[in-house]
Amino acid sequence: MKAKEIREMSSDKLENELNELKSELFKLKFSLAVNGLENPMKIKQVKRDIARIKTVLKQRELSEN
Repeated sequence: MKAKEIREMSSDKLENELNELKSELFKLKFSLAVNGLENPMKIKQVKRDIARIKTVLKQRELSEN
């Protein structure tokens, strides 16, 4: 997910996306531990998307105050 796409989303939608990505990250880590992954770089990608969303949410929070 690109930063530009994230900035265009509403805060509520970002919160929902953040929860989905956290759930996906948990599933990826679990499957890596149990039987391995075809693409272990997917974990890194999901972590970066989570960080991008958190950054945008924090920026919005600070700009409101």
